[in-house]
Formats: sequence, structure tokens, C-alpha cells
Amino acid sequence: MNVVSLVGRPNTGKSALFNRIARKRVAIVFDQPGVTRDRVTREVEVLGRRVMLVDTGGMAFDRSVTNDPLDGETRAQAEVAVEDSAFCVIVVDAREGITPLDSEVITRVRESGVPCVIAANKCDTADDDWRAFEFERFGLRVFAVSAEHGRGMEALLGAIAGGLPPATEDESAVRPLRVAIVGRPNAGKSSYINRLLNAPRVIVSEIPGTTRDAVEVPFAIGSGPEARHYMLVDTAGMKPHTKMSKTSVDNFSLFRSEQAIEEADVVVLLLDSKMGPTMQDKRIAGKVLDAKKACVVLLQKWDLAFAEKISEEKAIEAVRQMMPFLAFAPVVACSNKSGYNMRRTVEAIDRAAASASERIPTGMLNNVLVKAAKKTLSPMVAGRRLKMYYALQVATNPQTIRIFVNDPKLSTPAYMAYLERRIRERFGLEGAPLRLFLKARPRGAGGRKIDGKA
Repeated sequence: MNVVSLVGRPNTGKSALFNRIARKRVAIVFDQPGVTRDRVTREVEVLGRRVMLVDTGGMAFDRSVTNDPLDGETRAQAEVAVEDSAFCVIVVDAREGITPLDSEVITRVRESGVPCVIAANKCDTADDDWRAFEFERFGLRVFAVSAEHGRGMEALLGAIAGGLPPATEDESAVRPLRVAIVGRPNAGKSSYINRLLNAPRVIVSEIPGTTRDAVEVPFAIGSGPEARHYMLVDTAGMKPHTKMSKTSVDNFSLFRSEQAIEEADVVVLLLDSKMGPTMQDKRIAGKVLDAKKACVVLLQKWDLAFAEKISEEKAIEAVRQMMPFLAFAPVVACSNKSGYNMRRTVEAIDRAAASASERIPTGMLNNVLVKAAKKTLSPMVAGRRLKMYYALQVATNPQTIRIFVNDPKLSTPAYMAYLERRIRERFGLEGAPLRLFLKARPRGAGGRKIDGKA
């Protein structure tokens, strides 16, 4: 898929233009230089052409511009984006006119040989369009646009579509598996993605809060029709609300992380293997449960735990005891540094995704419940006992089973947990949440109870 990158110096409105083209609030927009650091991507359609749109951090060659210690890493990510691009849009601030930094960015992009145009942003009214003419001295096509109000977008999109290479066979029809990587700040989320790709795709730093946006990273195993395609989503570290600053950037970052969970097929929760699950880890796990997503738990930094002779089996058992509500999720100990169990983490993700979409035959499902009911009777509630008549799977992602009974009010949490265990023992469903719904059978309906008695 062709890559179209938005580049420029800090605070010209690249993220706002990115959201406008994507028709969705994907990148964080805030009136502060240096908010975007990593490459933020989104597959979009531009006048019938499918492209990978990329928002980049501001290319600052002087740290005093943003006062961000990660300026160098941000600029490196932007430069890589230019190298990968089929087309570049250089975003400038028309109100401020040409600055030395604009000139340097434009020169570097032109030297790359990538086709490019200039988007003179913040031309909010027709009276502002004259400001864009100044940038024509660089010999590039200039478009007066307003990312905030949508002015000039039709002409800019036409230039982008017209500047792309001829269309080839569309490979974008393969829907990648969306995998959200979540956890506390500095849990190793970005390092995990870089280790899988064996490349510095996202910025890694000891500075908490390095990742701000939800950064999408395409990833594939194999090639051709047999290839497995993934979209890894690196998220900002999710802090407790009591430790969050009241800046909009922190709030937007938290919102993007929660949104990444909602949009994911599988959520990977990273824990510190030495520290074990914290209260914040449990809160994040709660968000995964609320979203009813397939889940894999990774015990990160296992090289450090191994050096202290911590038993892998005991560490996993401790996680099970401290987070019993995630009993369905596989737990894998791994290390970004040494590469230990990296392949197993991907295998666990694949299993969780397969479990979440597995179709359960109705006959086999009812057979499991028949045996469960015979082995353990439901408890008496107000002198009556729950009777099951029929069950069927009504949805996947999440796995949802409806059981027709005499009276749903006669169920107990313990008995429902027992039925879930029996179903999981038979069908596996590792990593997939399972929802059981009880529905009263209409009065007068015929048939036999699920336990086989009249």
C-alpha cells in the first residue's frame, strides 16, 4: 500500500490535517510543539485510492524549539517516514510565513526525491489565501488549506491521488488482526513491538509518557497467501487518575488507549515480572474485561526475574491468584532484551483470536451442559431449582451463549462459573471472554430439560 506522509516543523497543524483526511480523531491535536513523537498511521481512502496515511512529529533541528529531550528520536521517525513514502505533504503555517526551519524541512524532503507538495495550513478564510503564495518560491505546488475548517481539501486530495504511482493489485483486502498493547507507563510496550519487528519502529525511552498517541504498526509473518497480517497498536502508558496531570495531552492519551482497547481484536496486557500485578494493572485489566476483548497477559522483563532465580511456574500461578478474573487469558513470560519466548507470545495472540471467533456446534454445546447438569445439580433458591432446556451460541467476538431456562432468577454466580468452566474444558476458548445469558423459556413450550428428564 502506498504511504503518504505529512511532514513539517513542529506545530504547523500536521495532526489536525491528518485527522481531517482520515475523517476521524486519530492523532492528538494540542496547541503545543512536540506533542506528536511517533509515526501515527491510518489506512484511508483518497479519491478511490487506498493509502497508508502517516502523521509525523515535528522535524526540529534545534531542541530549543520544543524543549523535548526526544527531539532527535522524533526527527529520525519523521525522516524514516519520508524514505518509506510514495508521496509527501509538507505542512507549513501560512500565518507565520516562511521560517528557516520550514526551508530546511522542504530542502531535506526535496533531496529525498519523494514527490511532494506544500499544504499552507491555517488559511481559514479566502482572505488568508494570499499568505500561501509566499511558499511558491520553493518551486513546489502550494495549496491553501484549513485543517480546522476543511477548506481547500478537495484540491489537496486531488494532488495526492494524482501524485501516487499507478494502482496495482490491491493487497489491502486482507484485514489484519488488530492487537492493542497496553499496560502501565514504562511496562515495555514499545520495546516489545520493536523486538517483534526487529527494528526501531516506535520510540523507546526511560522517560515515562514517551508514547502519547495510539501508534499503529503493520506486522506480517510469512509471505503470499499464507502470510499472517497484524496491526500492532502501541498505546500510551495508562496511569492512575490520581497520578495524571490535568493537561489535555494526558487526557487525550488515556482516551486513545481506551479507544485502542475498544477497537482491538486481541489485547495484550504487559506486566512487570519482578513487580507482579499492581492495582493499576488490575484497573487496566478491568477495562479489557468491560470491553469484552480477547486477552493475552505477558510477564515482561523476564531476563531480570530469571537472574533472581524466580520460578516461571510460580510467577504465572501468582498472576492467576492475584487476577482470577483473567483466568481465561494465557500468561507468557518473555523478555524484549533477550528475545525469550517472543514466538510464544505471537502464538498466544493467534490462539486468543481463534478462540474468540470459534463456532461452537449446538449439539456439542448441549451435550456438555447435559453432562454438567447431571454431575452437579444447581442449588435450591427459594425452594426451586434452575432447569436448563436448550443452549446455543448467538455471537462471537465475544463468545456469547444463550441458555433457555425455567427462571433466570434461580441462577447463582457460583453455578454460572461452574457452567463456564465446563464449557471451557470442552472447547478450550483460551484467551477469549465467554458470556452466558439465561432466557426464560416461554410458558407452555414443549421439549425436554437439558438434564434429560421430562
